Amino acid sequence: MVKRFFSFVILAIAAIAAFAQVDFSVTYKRVSPTEIDVVFTGKAAPGWHVYGTNIPDGGPTPATFSIDSAKGARLKGGLKGGPGLKSSIDPIFEMEVSYYEGTAIFTQRVELTEKDYDLQGYLKFGACNDENCLPPTSVDCVVKGSDGPSASAAAPTAAKDEEKAAAATTIPEEPAGTDAADSAAIVQPAMTDGVAAGALWTPVIDQLNAFGNENDTTGKSLWVVFGLGFLGGLLALLTPCVWPIIPMTVSFFLKRAKGDRSKGIRDAVTYGISIVVIYVALGLLITTIFGASALNDLSTNAIFNILFFLMLVVFAASFLGGFEITLPSSWTSSVDNKAEATTGMLSIFLMAFTLSLVSFSCTGPIIGFLLVEVSTSGGTSLAPTIGMLGFAIALAIPFTLFALFPSMLKKTSRGGAWMNQVKVCLGLLELAFAFKFFSVADLAYGWGILDREPFLCLWICIFATMAFYLFGWIRFPHDEVDPEEGYKTSVPAYFIGLASLAFSIYMIPGLWGAPCKAVSAFSPPKTTQDFDLDVVKVEPMFLDYEAGMAYARANHKPVMVDFTGFGCVNCRKMEMAVWHDAKVRDYLTKDYVLISLYVDDKTPLPEPIVVEENGQTVKLRTVGDRWSYLQRSKFGANAQPFYVLLDNGGMPIGPSRSYNEDIDAYVDFLKAGLEEYRK
Repeated sequence: MVKRFFSFVILAIAAIAAFAQVDFSVTYKRVSPTEIDVVFTGKAAPGWHVYGTNIPDGGPTPATFSIDSAKGARLKGGLKGGPGLKSSIDPIFEMEVSYYEGTAIFTQRVELTEKDYDLQGYLKFGACNDENCLPPTSVDCVVKGSDGPSASAAAPTAAKDEEKAAAATTIPEEPAGTDAADSAAIVQPAMTDGVAAGALWTPVIDQLNAFGNENDTTGKSLWVVFGLGFLGGLLALLTPCVWPIIPMTVSFFLKRAKGDRSKGIRDAVTYGISIVVIYVALGLLITTIFGASALNDLSTNAIFNILFFLMLVVFAASFLGGFEITLPSSWTSSVDNKAEATTGMLSIFLMAFTLSLVSFSCTGPIIGFLLVEVSTSGGTSLAPTIGMLGFAIALAIPFTLFALFPSMLKKTSRGGAWMNQVKVCLGLLELAFAFKFFSVADLAYGWGILDREPFLCLWICIFATMAFYLFGWIRFPHDEVDPEEGYKTSVPAYFIGLASLAFSIYMIPGLWGAPCKAVSAFSPPKTTQDFDLDVVKVEPMFLDYEAGMAYARANHKPVMVDFTGFGCVNCRKMEMAVWHDAKVRDYLTKDYVLISLYVDDKTPLPEPIVVEENGQTVKLRTVGDRWSYLQRSKFGANAQPFYVLLDNGGMPIGPSRSYNEDIDAYVDFLKAGLEEYRK
């Protein structure tokens, strides 16, 4: 009810505004004993124009006449426009439209069929100026009297007149009276739909570089990938599958050292390097198989995202104690025996390979999630390799120390119940991130299955479950509890559980539209929210490049093009952490025309577009393909988020900007672009 009430108020205000800008009067003219002309005369304020009757489909609101009720009268022909008609290519609708400036006259002829007649109808028209358009507005009229023809006089021509009325629709307006000079002044060139043609698609890479490319975050993103891998390696060290390798490592290197300290150091270093080589080779293998472009496509490909979703669910079920993911024991035994029987460097490498096989049931899910995350982050093709390098170094450092000091570390192989807790928590985290990948596919293909509210509900339940588990309220199959002493929550488990419960409660207001910035990078965007009480919104005016540029040109505003993606984590972070700032919001909503182009939009184009790129023929099949090609060909970039400020001709008015949550710098970026545009 509240939403409908405000909609009614807005429409009422718009109607009042329409009458203020365009004022219509109605007069009636008797042209024959059986015909009356209803004449609508409109006076438009300076700068405003009223559209004519012949407007193609998909264009602005044409002038039309409709009947509410009729008795003893009927329409004869269609609505006819008066003199003064002009026409031009409208840049917003990208079509030729007809309109009136100053005075607009429309005439509707009514035929009387009975002595007593009563016809009630209305004129509906549309009006715009160079900056705004009014909603479709109606002007009522009443044709009523008792001086119509008798029944006998009307009968002879009734059938013929009905046939004519049925065939008649809209009579074309009278030709425009403007001269050639006036016509040329108001006609603007049509926007091109071609991908490789038109000024809006002309490459501006050199002009953009002239402003400086100070916002390149490629190096930073690779450091983040490395850090993510390193964190994964540290988590792997805490899992129960890795701990049995410690006594094996101690025994192996005690036998090899035999008092030779220099040989022990050399073997330990070789062991650590071997671990790194094995895991980095896995990252290189992923990169070689998929390549840079395919890795980027993974970010929203439905098949891959659903497979990743299922993979993470399976890994989560394994961590929660449903089953064990293990390689055949014969493989491990065979490699272990080879390591014992072989001498030299090969034996050390085989020992490192044994570590990889034995620990696979715990490291596999972590590696799987790591590779999925970095492969779909839109970064460079080196991301999987860098991620695995971080993972391998974190895993190799402790085992290198075990190899260096085998006699001192015999006691570190004792685990405990805490390792099961680590495993369960990792399983719940795997499950939470599984829904993130499902959400990406859901958004890219527009299924509408996992919108923001159900996503947050699932995460609230998952992290609440983690808290309840750490508090000892929930048990899983592989948890062992002493029947006499029961379960005792350790102090670390309590604090981690408290943080998990607090995080779960933090997300609850998000069900009613709260930003929840901490999860904005993973949750679906707020545009999928069904019930949103948050009044602070920054949403793009256009999702189409040409339409947005045409609007900006008509309204004399600069443009910010936002190259984004449904699966872009950093894009969501920027939207919630930066765009919601009051200063940034004012610039984006008042001074700029914001155009967001989703490079992973899977909506198919009406027909594929073939372009030439880097000497190869490329076929663009989806809307996302088209925007991705625009970003590559015009701006020389391929990462998201990517922000660029343009004038109305598609030329840059400032440097590009990427992921950087410095709000002050973003404000300066928008302010400098606006000043450049006003020059």
